[in-house]
Amino acid sequence: MTLQSSSSSPGSAPTVPSRTGNEESKIISPPAEGLTFWLSVVIVVVIFAGGLFGYDQGVISGALPGIKSTFSLDLFMLQVVTSWVTLGALAGSLVAGSFGDRVGRKRTLLLAGALFTLGAVVQSLAPEALLLVAGRLIIGIGVGVAAVAAPLYAAELAPASLRGRFISSYQLAITIGIFLAYLINADLSASGNWRMMLGAAAVPGLALFVVALVAPESPRWLIMKNRRAEARVEARKVDRRLDVEAHLESIELALRGEDKPAPWNEVFRRECRRPLLVAIGLAIFQQITGINAIIYYANQIFAFAGFASAESQAIVTTWAIGAVNVLATLIAIVFIDNEGRRKLLLTGLVGMGVSLAVVGAAFRFIGAGGQAAASAGPTLAGIVTVGALVLFITCFAFSLGPVVWTVINEVFPARVRARGVALATAVNWGSAYIVSQFFLSLVQAIGISSTFWLFALFCAVAWVWIYRTVPETKRQSLEDIQQMWARAK
Repeated sequence: MTLQSSSSSPGSAPTVPSRTGNEESKIISPPAEGLTFWLSVVIVVVIFAGGLFGYDQGVISGALPGIKSTFSLDLFMLQVVTSWVTLGALAGSLVAGSFGDRVGRKRTLLLAGALFTLGAVVQSLAPEALLLVAGRLIIGIGVGVAAVAAPLYAAELAPASLRGRFISSYQLAITIGIFLAYLINADLSASGNWRMMLGAAAVPGLALFVVALVAPESPRWLIMKNRRAEARVEARKVDRRLDVEAHLESIELALRGEDKPAPWNEVFRRECRRPLLVAIGLAIFQQITGINAIIYYANQIFAFAGFASAESQAIVTTWAIGAVNVLATLIAIVFIDNEGRRKLLLTGLVGMGVSLAVVGAAFRFIGAGGQAAASAGPTLAGIVTVGALVLFITCFAFSLGPVVWTVINEVFPARVRARGVALATAVNWGSAYIVSQFFLSLVQAIGISSTFWLFALFCAVAWVWIYRTVPETKRQSLEDIQQMWARAK
């Protein structure tokens, strides 16, 4: 199957053909001078959803020591407390697709807000370990629902010229949530108040629910439900400069004869195979290139570099990972709609691969005596490793972090978009679980240096695959992207 494009250069993935002349100006409005009130509400919803996701991912590291002490948990139960968020997210992401098609994007976000709030309250008040695990599972389902609903909501509400920035703001919010979790952990770690650490998520969870109540519904979903009058009102709210009738006609054309949500098996039909391949491939590569492994080994790497005390490791983790993650994600926000998705992905993968190779080499030099050497102060190999780690986080944060979610939420045809995004998100969570579950076994089997070099190899494979497979979609309407797949032979 090839994609035809007059602007593609030899050997590069093609760009999506644009509409020209009056047709384009009618359907896609020019970039607004500033965000309208309702577009601002959309951004706030997305930021709350992403921030809650990030906070619940980051806070558990600081809460675990207190949880272990309170409930006298063994290693197995500590892993259950930690990992059930991932299992809940896997389930939530699958549910979110069909739920979003049935009741709408807005109500799905309301469900996510309710789950975040309920899960936080259950965790903070849990009198025993099993109820704490139940709270973690509820939070995980909320994470999975939000991971599907928030980027999808941003993709369908944002103007084409701003869509990349809107979806990337979700990833930015995740990094901010992780950073805030690190800060709160550091502040409360001395007292060991893990209940407050976990319960604090109830406040933004409730805020997400309240803001989602007043947020606009997706005009594309309303058209899918044959509610054109409501779609007209919501589209005019979001962008007053838009030619609403032409915009709704383009959506209706894309959905012609398809007034019911697609069954799950339609996601696997021939016309959806290419976007499904792109989405699932990106979802897998985001995880198997080592992000969770890097974060998992951060404290040990910093210890090898000479940060011997737990306090110094917490500080450097907060700033070298948390703060760098936030700042580097801003690069994607600034450039994704101008430079494009492919350039950021390919550039980021080069930096990630190089940094992983350096980490593997540094572990060879550090060796078994690295920890002892670290007690005397930072070693050269340790400092190089920390620098490589910062480079990896930076490159991931402007490439595979936000851009993957942007592309996943762009490439599917409207009829199957919610379910396609849900499936890709579930594959992403499944990949994350596998990497987390078997990382230590892999280290034991082939060594830590070889493990990081394997991740570097995956970066190289991902670069070649993206270069050959993933099209450029910047500044194209979702309907233009759908037509691209229809023309592909």
